[in-house]
Amino acid sequence: MTKYAGTRAAVDVAAGEISLAIAKRLAEGGARVVLTAATEAARADARAEVGSAALVVASADLAAALGGEGLDLVFADVLAETSPLLDRLLDGGSVVLTTPTSAEAVRALTAVMAERGVRVNAVAPFDSRGCAEEVARVALFLATEATCTTGAHIPVDGGLSSR
Repeated sequence: MTKYAGTRAAVDVAAGEISLAIAKRLAEGGARVVLTAATEAARADARAEVGSAALVVASADLAAALGGEGLDLVFADVLAETSPLLDRLLDGGSVVLTTPTSAEAVRALTAVMAERGVRVNAVAPFDSRGCAEEVARVALFLATEATCTTGAHIPVDGGLSSR
């Protein structure tokens, strides 16, 4: 499968299973994936889960791992994790936040990135009832297929936020 061939993505694995599911799908689809993880234990877990199809590095080593290349997609668990990646993000790229993030924060980053045509969206898995794979599918849809969608804040919570 080459659904994501030619795509360069950075995935911060702090969101655990969700981030790993995203990285795995991207790598299986032919994307060049660089995962960042804060600890050696987290990096070892990511390597074991995703395999050799992705490069797993410390956050501080991301620039060296990318070389001169930019990024098409950024998946991070919090806004702070996106800051060092935004300069590497190509115009027309996409940022997807993968943990509960306020709608206001998503809209604020959307406004900042709009002039570059970068879309910013968030999935909000409020409960463990939604499996990581389902959240990953929504995140990948927002990043690669929902090309006219930006500023969206989508709960993936089995309806819990509607109660």
